[in-house]
Amino acid sequence: MTSTITTNPFLEGNFAPVRDELTADNLKVIGQLPADLSGMFLRNGPNPQFPPIGQYHWFDGDGMIHAVHINEGKASYRNRYVRTQGFQMEHEAGKAIWSGLLEPPQQDLPSPFKNAANTALVWHAGKFLALWEGGEPHALTLPEVETVGSYNFNHQLSCSFTAHPKIDPKTGEMMFISYSMSAPPFLQYGWVAADGTLKQINPIEIPVGVMMHDFAITENYTIFLDLPLTFRLERMQRGEPGMMFERETPSRFGIIPRHGDNSQVKWFECPSCFIFHVLNAYEEGSEVVLIACRMQSTTIFVEVDEDSDIPFLYRWRFNLETGEVKQEQLDDKPAEFPRINEQFTGQKTRYGYAAKQAMTELAKFDGINKYDFETNSCEVHAFGEGRFGSEAVFVPRPNNDAEDAGWLVAFVYDEKEQRSELVVVDAENMTSEPVARVMIPQRVPYGFHGTWVSQEQFS
Repeated sequence: MTSTITTNPFLEGNFAPVRDELTADNLKVIGQLPADLSGMFLRNGPNPQFPPIGQYHWFDGDGMIHAVHINEGKASYRNRYVRTQGFQMEHEAGKAIWSGLLEPPQQDLPSPFKNAANTALVWHAGKFLALWEGGEPHALTLPEVETVGSYNFNHQLSCSFTAHPKIDPKTGEMMFISYSMSAPPFLQYGWVAADGTLKQINPIEIPVGVMMHDFAITENYTIFLDLPLTFRLERMQRGEPGMMFERETPSRFGIIPRHGDNSQVKWFECPSCFIFHVLNAYEEGSEVVLIACRMQSTTIFVEVDEDSDIPFLYRWRFNLETGEVKQEQLDDKPAEFPRINEQFTGQKTRYGYAAKQAMTELAKFDGINKYDFETNSCEVHAFGEGRFGSEAVFVPRPNNDAEDAGWLVAFVYDEKEQRSELVVVDAENMTSEPVARVMIPQRVPYGFHGTWVSQEQFS
């Protein structure tokens, strides 16, 4: 197999990896960091430590966390690899050993695919975890961002762990899913108590292995997304791709009581679609309402056609009494990486946020959308010409219960200046200039998901 380092778009420009792990204090700030903004913004993403072998997919790179610590109006930066077993083995070998998702599984290695720990991050019950949905989480220390090792909830975790666990802000519980594309049970559902104890994992019956990247919770229910991005061995035996989006297969949404099992799932059928990310869900009378970024179909960045991989914000209403489903598009601007003020997870929210997708060949984002679901309007914070960012995380303002009182923080890369910065946007004044721009001492490649951990939490 040969390296694709010079021809793959996800290894060029600001998708390309950075090699140095830095620590830098007293960063230059344009504007002023709010006095009551105190904690760490951390974002995960793929960053291969060596030139890949075979075809490189954006999802393959080793996890690297870029962190900005803000306290008393000052900011510091550090970036660290998540030192997984695969990372360490390759580090010792001085080269890539694993190929990636576009290559056949490697049966002669400790695992067929490398747990890259590169997708998302969560803070729960005093633990900070880097997530990759095909395997175990990895625990790290804060504020050092140093890897402790893989984490299995005191040996209670018997399956992989989702990239997008949901934490109930009222109970402190953390819900998670696990999916297998190749062998049953194709879906499992579990929950972790507020003290970090894994309480239960239940198998959920679905007919075939699907990629289920995200799910949703309400106050009393959990929602599964059984969407037709499937893996079928019989396709591979015919010489076709094993993993494929089936445009003719309906989408199914399963709704289960919070602590329910397979016998209690109620399934709803909808037109074929794909959803990478959910904004929120809540209950309204006899309906469960879901808001998410919907694609007509997906090729997962392999070969884009006209109507695939273009996400728009949609709302579904599932009537638990009648079985009726209503689906509507909420906005005509392509957007992904949706977020809310997570103090309202599972509750009806007025506001939502998402990265505004630029109409470029690759998945790049040129602003932040703020949706007002009461007025059916959308405000946009534009990053500016030639400036592209990643997912914006909502940081609530301390001692203020208003839903949109807080800041949106995101890494932005200026392609002309070839410089990365952290922008801090006042969520109540979206169209204004950022209240602060923190200059980062090296390029921060485009990546995946971030989180905010307050100073109070990790201290």
